[in-house]
Amino acid sequence: MASCRAWNLRVLVAVVCGLLTGIILGLGIWRIVIRIQRGKSTSSSSTPTEFCRNGGTWENGRCICTEEWKGLRCTIANFCENSTYMGFTFARIPVGRYGPSLQTCGKDTPNAGNPMAVRLCSLSLYGEIELQKVTIGNCNENLETLEKQVKDVTAPLNNISSEVQILTSDANKLTAENITSATRVVGQIFNTSRNASPEAKKVAIVTVSQLLDASEDAFQRVAATANDDALTTLIEQMETYSLSLGNQSVVEPNIAIQSANFSSENAVGPSNVRFSVQKGASSSLVSSSTFIHTNVDGLNPDAQTELQVLLNMTKNYTKTCGFVVYQNDKLFQSKTFTAKSDFSQKIISSKTDENEQDQSASVDMVFSPKYNQKEFQLYSYACVYWNLSAKDWDTYGCQKDKGTDGFLRCRCNHTTNFAVLMTFKKDYQYPKSLDILSNVGCALSITGLALTVIFQIVTRKVRKTSVTWVLVNLCISMLIFNLLFVFGIENSNKNLQTSDGDINNIDFDNNDIPRTDTINIPNPMCTAIAALLHYFLLVTFTWNALSAAQLYYLLIRTMKPLPRHFILFISLIGWGVPAIVVAITVGVIYSQNGNNPQWELDYRQEKICWLAIPEPNGVIKSPLLWSFIVPVTIILISNVVMFITISIKVLWKNNQNLTSTKKVSSMKKIVSTLSVAVVFGITWILAYLMLVNDDSIRIVFSYIFCLFNTTQGLQIFILYTVRTKIFQSEASKVLMLLSSIGRRKSLPSVTRPRLRVKMYNFLRSLPTLHERFRLLETSPSTEEITLSESDNAKESI
Repeated sequence: MASCRAWNLRVLVAVVCGLLTGIILGLGIWRIVIRIQRGKSTSSSSTPTEFCRNGGTWENGRCICTEEWKGLRCTIANFCENSTYMGFTFARIPVGRYGPSLQTCGKDTPNAGNPMAVRLCSLSLYGEIELQKVTIGNCNENLETLEKQVKDVTAPLNNISSEVQILTSDANKLTAENITSATRVVGQIFNTSRNASPEAKKVAIVTVSQLLDASEDAFQRVAATANDDALTTLIEQMETYSLSLGNQSVVEPNIAIQSANFSSENAVGPSNVRFSVQKGASSSLVSSSTFIHTNVDGLNPDAQTELQVLLNMTKNYTKTCGFVVYQNDKLFQSKTFTAKSDFSQKIISSKTDENEQDQSASVDMVFSPKYNQKEFQLYSYACVYWNLSAKDWDTYGCQKDKGTDGFLRCRCNHTTNFAVLMTFKKDYQYPKSLDILSNVGCALSITGLALTVIFQIVTRKVRKTSVTWVLVNLCISMLIFNLLFVFGIENSNKNLQTSDGDINNIDFDNNDIPRTDTINIPNPMCTAIAALLHYFLLVTFTWNALSAAQLYYLLIRTMKPLPRHFILFISLIGWGVPAIVVAITVGVIYSQNGNNPQWELDYRQEKICWLAIPEPNGVIKSPLLWSFIVPVTIILISNVVMFITISIKVLWKNNQNLTSTKKVSSMKKIVSTLSVAVVFGITWILAYLMLVNDDSIRIVFSYIFCLFNTTQGLQIFILYTVRTKIFQSEASKVLMLLSSIGRRKSLPSVTRPRLRVKMYNFLRSLPTLHERFRLLETSPSTEEITLSESDNAKESI
């Protein structure tokens, strides 16, 4: 009868476990189906990824093409094919640009490594793409020698301008020294006292456009090391030159200059002049993208407007005004504002021919914010101008205007180089709250761990072994981690997120210059939660390793006693080593980035309060790698080795004196193996299987990982508390007490005593840990021996 009761109990436990597993797996499958359906609905409503061809990207409702393509889907060629002319070979050249020859100057020439010639790809009057003649350079000249030559008032400026343009045609090779020399030469060409020809100046504009293709780092080194005002002088010369073009314009890929001359009109000049720049198919400026309108009522932007400037002239004797548009802000190296994003920051300059003392014109501007709206939200902006004396951005005389058309509006009471310094907040896709699977698993684990800790402490006098101390510390660390995970993993900034970066939410009274173009709302509490999660998860893994080491000593090296002060030693390791790792990690990151108010994001993520995921090029320096993945990997490898050793030499070792049937013996071995695997943390190996590239496989492993690890506390409770003799005995007493109380309150029944006896026998029939580990004993005589410390270790499994 006893064997039948034990068998029925096993069947009941198996059915209950099977139902729970089926429910959890069903929830997981249901979640996968919902995600797949959401993915299909999302992808069907969005633009196909291959809609924009030839490297084009879909941004803000249209394709942004590379320079070599144009059209609705970037399918129309906008380049000249590979060509050979006069013995020089040229690769593909985008329209509007000069292409360098593949032939370079010899190593024994001053201009070694630079192209020997350039060739322009342009559009004809009929809109056809055509190649111009080849311009051959002088290999005996370089930028340094040209800088010396241009100081001579008799120097041939046409030849020098052409040589500089050739030497700067390959922007990838330009250094800070090259940029400094080139800007000095171009500045002399635009110097009005030098009387350079219009042709030389137009070629110099090409040089400026090519310089703006150089790297940002090179320009930063120029601003940091230059001993003169090369960049400032060039900016001033561009303003002056914009007044000398009559009613003509000069447009290059990175700079556009246009003038409006009113001397042929009536003695009274126009009151308002509007300059507009239209959006193009690519990020480059084209000749048909700039317009000037006079005597207009005000600004009139439309969907195709990228920026628009209205010059208000209160004095009507102005005869000339000029505008300059820079494709980026590389000439304007600020000491107060740092741009971290790669969004193009256009600069607009407006100038009149009035004397500096008589300047009375004011400026109204609108800018269309250009950024990746899928990843960023517009947080704020500042209306600024370039202060030539301070060589930095300034807000004097400028203010923000509120509009409802989606444009950024500014107003300044003077003319000069203007810009809008935008700040963005990354549009983090904060995860939803923990799903049902995580909530149920963590709740069961927290309950199981709390009961296990209470049980182990209450019965500590009966269980006088060091195994209890290790298990209690493991459960405490795991319990605290689960509580922090459930109640603190979500970033509270999630509730502060605005919708769609509405421009109306911007503070229009504040026009302070920002320090950087990307901001993150600091959250010290989230950083503290991330550090605590980091610490207690490392503590959990450390106690997993200590548990593995202790069981190895007790079960494999049974004849050797544990070292002296073993409990104190492992306690210092279990709680001290993770604290040192976390302290060093946070200390190093703060020491390297403490001046940055956003240093927290070098340690943690913004989406959740956990360690930051490294960028593809920053894996080696990632705190996640060195302070978590590496130590956890070492612990898991050592635990797996000891787990295999214990399983082979102890748990699955054949015992000739075993009297149970083969079927029951296998079950005992399986339960014992699972008991060891749980405290060793072996199931965390599933986390590495989540790194596969296949999304469907990764989702499956994610749910399996969640199933095993969120319920780890429940597994410990079942295997190390429910299965002990003491728990079963106390539980039977409680049930008997409850049944007796119920008996007094209810009518007399002869079935009550029988039910109580059945329940008592039911609990007594549960297999105990001591009985399960008899398969480890070598002879029948050892079964009656009092448990040694190693036997107690076996009993605790």
